[in-house]
Amino acid sequence: MKDYIVRGMAAGGQIRCFGITARHTVEEAKTRHGTSPVMTAALGRLLCGGVMMGAMMKGEKDLLTLQVQCEGPAGGLTVTSDAYGHVKGYAKNPVVHLPASPAGKLDVGRALKNGVLTVIKDIGLKEPYAGQVQMVSGEIAEDLAYYFAASEQTPSSVALGVLMNRDNTVAQAGGYIIQLLPETDEDIIVTLEKRLADVWPVTKFLSQGYTPEKILEDILNGFHPVFHDERLPVSFSCNCSQQRLKKALVSLGNRELEKIIRDGKPITMNCHFCNTNYTFSVRELEELRKKMDK
Repeated sequence: MKDYIVRGMAAGGQIRCFGITARHTVEEAKTRHGTSPVMTAALGRLLCGGVMMGAMMKGEKDLLTLQVQCEGPAGGLTVTSDAYGHVKGYAKNPVVHLPASPAGKLDVGRALKNGVLTVIKDIGLKEPYAGQVQMVSGEIAEDLAYYFAASEQTPSSVALGVLMNRDNTVAQAGGYIIQLLPETDEDIIVTLEKRLADVWPVTKFLSQGYTPEKILEDILNGFHPVFHDERLPVSFSCNCSQQRLKKALVSLGNRELEKIIRDGKPITMNCHFCNTNYTFSVRELEELRKKMDK
């Protein structure tokens, strides 16, 4: 199954919902960054949540960034997405090994212990909007739900999951976000809360062959969900390039670039988001400096 997001409404427009399957995207992130199983789960959950939140934006150039800073061994996570299903991200410490949680699961909460979640939305205003909350569990889904309630006053159910194979490949990855819109009928709220309390984990749904549409239809049974006609493809996508890194070198200024050239060695610059290295020879650096002098 290809990675994609589905978007829809239910209960006559009183509920909006998003569902995602993203195994290939999370596998690519794992391969690029060499993450250990618990960090693949942590980064994969944030990637899934971030790209669904990106799909909530409207503008062509809108960008969403999720940042986690924590005292746990993960150190932190950063994910950036747009409104078109493109997402990228990295972990500060990609290799963390922890015992399983008491429930026998990958202990993402311990890896992200005592964390703070920051949500930054660049939607073309003079300054980006930033909201910040203390993480309630470190498991990411609960923390995003708390952010929606505390910062956007939108009651939300968020479920995210990454299931790993024994060979450290990604077996399943995905999730959903279900939100109550203003003035939702009380009986709808009560019914939905009861249903969500007894729902399968996301990875069990996916392992049983459920699509994102089928997962949402199962949860929202009786609320008549209606989905957008077009699925939104999802992919790990980074816009870094040799040219962008050249601009970064220029921003260092003439004096700093001259110091690098005097060392007489090529330099390698790394993109944190996709872990791609870009090497510049001394000759290339000299040519770049000459252009700065013009």
